[in-house]
Amino acid sequence: MCQYKRIYAIGISSILLVLGSCGNNFTTEQKDGYVSVKNKGATELGYTPESGVTLLTVDKYAFKDLNKNGGLDPYEDWRLSADERAKDLASKMTLEDISGLMLYSSHQSIPGASHGFGSSNYGGKPFPESGAMPSDLSDEQMKFLKEDHLRHVLITKVETPAIAAQWNNNAQAYVEGIGFGIPVNTSSDPRHGSDSYAEFNAGAGGAISMWPGTLGIAASFDPMLMRKFGEIASKEYRALGIATALSPQIDLGTEPRWSRFDGTMGEDPDMATDMARAYVDGFQSSKDGNWGTESVNAMVKHWPGGGPEEGGRDAHFGYGAYAVYPGKNIKDHMQTFIEGAFKLDGPTQKAAAVMPYYTISSGEGEKVGNGFNKYLITDVLRGEYGYDGVLCTDWAITRDVSSVDKFEGKSWGVETISVAERHYKAIEAGMDQFGGNNAMGPILEAYKMGVAEHGETYMRQRFEASAVRLLKNIFRVGLFENPYLEIAETEKTVGNPEFMTAGFEAQLRSVIMLKNQNKVLPIKTKKKVFIPKRYIAPSTNWWGVVTPEKTESPFNNEVVAKYFEIVESADEADFAMVGINSPDGGVGYDKADLEKGGNGYVPISLQYSPYTASHARETSLAGGSPFEDFTNRSYKGKSVKTNNTTDMALVNDTKSKMGNKPVIVVVHVSKPMVFSEIEKSASAILIHMGVQDQALLEIISGSKEPSALLPFQMPFDMKTVETQFEDVPRDMEPYEDADGNLYDFAFGLNWSGVIKDDRVDKYK
Repeated sequence: MCQYKRIYAIGISSILLVLGSCGNNFTTEQKDGYVSVKNKGATELGYTPESGVTLLTVDKYAFKDLNKNGGLDPYEDWRLSADERAKDLASKMTLEDISGLMLYSSHQSIPGASHGFGSSNYGGKPFPESGAMPSDLSDEQMKFLKEDHLRHVLITKVETPAIAAQWNNNAQAYVEGIGFGIPVNTSSDPRHGSDSYAEFNAGAGGAISMWPGTLGIAASFDPMLMRKFGEIASKEYRALGIATALSPQIDLGTEPRWSRFDGTMGEDPDMATDMARAYVDGFQSSKDGNWGTESVNAMVKHWPGGGPEEGGRDAHFGYGAYAVYPGKNIKDHMQTFIEGAFKLDGPTQKAAAVMPYYTISSGEGEKVGNGFNKYLITDVLRGEYGYDGVLCTDWAITRDVSSVDKFEGKSWGVETISVAERHYKAIEAGMDQFGGNNAMGPILEAYKMGVAEHGETYMRQRFEASAVRLLKNIFRVGLFENPYLEIAETEKTVGNPEFMTAGFEAQLRSVIMLKNQNKVLPIKTKKKVFIPKRYIAPSTNWWGVVTPEKTESPFNNEVVAKYFEIVESADEADFAMVGINSPDGGVGYDKADLEKGGNGYVPISLQYSPYTASHARETSLAGGSPFEDFTNRSYKGKSVKTNNTTDMALVNDTKSKMGNKPVIVVVHVSKPMVFSEIEKSASAILIHMGVQDQALLEIISGSKEPSALLPFQMPFDMKTVETQFEDVPRDMEPYEDADGNLYDFAFGLNWSGVIKDDRVDKYK
């Protein structure tokens, strides 16, 4: 039997255990609560002896005996392909093991919140009262990891990168001793924004590099910048223990009123396709371009394209359940998947996973949500296009729902069947995994339904097929070998100066200059600036969190003061800088209309002034819900008011106060908007999709030149919005400003004037 020699390495605190006379090709080292095993010229392993896992020596290399049977199983052999290992392990797993693998957890924060969304308990108490460490596993996490066999965890807020890394190590050590030792595959929604820009971005917390949202990066018209983001973000993700990205959102932004427009890569199918390919390549490719320990699985969303929502209403609610194709143009929406995410430049070949949207795609198979639609999933995605990666439902599609306007389950088209029946229908449609589901009970029930219909052999093979797909994504990124993190390395990696600089440079390249009358920009530093305070109306978000009204400076005045002298009145100022948001024109549904005898459906406005939908459809293209006794969701002739109409007043009032002195308007844009109400009051207009104030001031002061282009059209008026087709890109009449410039796709200004370069030639 081989004997170990203890060797104390000089200058470091860890102890090296080096094999002596046996001549084996590995060494071990104690690290942050785990043992690191370095196979010479081969795979590094990590494990915790407390879990019961031991090392096996085969051909002088080390392997982990994860199932503790004393022999090397194919799934434990890192020399084999991910496909071989996944098939071996899937064949060994119990029905409960596979059912747990098919779960994707609800949103988890680290530590868990004491109440409300993401709340958790520690030893039966809320975190502040528990005495627990912030990196400890919550009661709920231990339950779903052990009792429900869940292995895919979605995290939101983390207190610090170090705490996230320690939580990862705690979670991996916990599951390593259970069953087959399948590691946790942690995931995240986008968390690199310099501002809140994406649905369900519950806030990253911790120090991480700050970038514009994908729509902002798309404004660079440079897919290589998107790829660079992916390469850097994947390194930070893996340092946090995140091996799957619930991104990118590659829906086309062809419907300008959609609330998730700012999560897209614009409305042009060709550019969005190139951007989607670059994003996935950046996330999935490791050092040599192949799968590896720096790779992050990309889950592209939302098949077959979530953009063409009728009237712009969103499918998180029953009132927005339908996607429509008046231009018969579903192919453009599929293009970002088929020609982008599934045709990568790198050796990983295809995006690792796909998430369908909540929508019922009108006229495309059965009238059910996409996650239940066998035609779109099995016939088209799997069959016609040959996609064999993981298919994961969007969150909560199997939960119950009680109305069209409550934020609860999203089981559109299957509201009246049971939770277990919804699971079975999704499995029959071809889905592998259920987002937001922590309990395996309904999957076990679905299995029994399948056995009754197809027999035991069929259902076991069907479940193993999903297990193989899910396991391959865990094997390929190296989690079975070493899922543990070095805390110090995490702290060095996440948000390091190089990554922060790259993110800031990307922010600079995402700011679009739409107007620069008489070349008023740039403005020399130390000039006197007047910044009118902005009123923010009270609001309630999807989670029910209320934001009270407030009046505040739209910019960080400490940052502004480094560039210009801030004065209190327009009379004292050399110029004014006005910060506003694009119009917040509602969600397309209002209970007050229902109470007045209407159908509840109202317009979504992209202008600040009150709007009446005179040009809307007489009859909606789609409709129908168990909670409604009608199918026509038309809102023609109805009126709405915009929540932030005071932003328009702020611009126009400031112009009145400033007279002939320059008024610089900076708009944080979440979707297209009608500029006619404010453009004439602005000497210059800059728009952005989420950047730091410093980036804006670098451009305003002339330190940097604007270079970004519009990745979407700005509409001339609401008539062109109402008469465009939800599924067709670039079909609106664009706004023309006082200088004669059209705010069309691929328009933007630099100091010299209208930008005309290779980017414009390629995509316009």
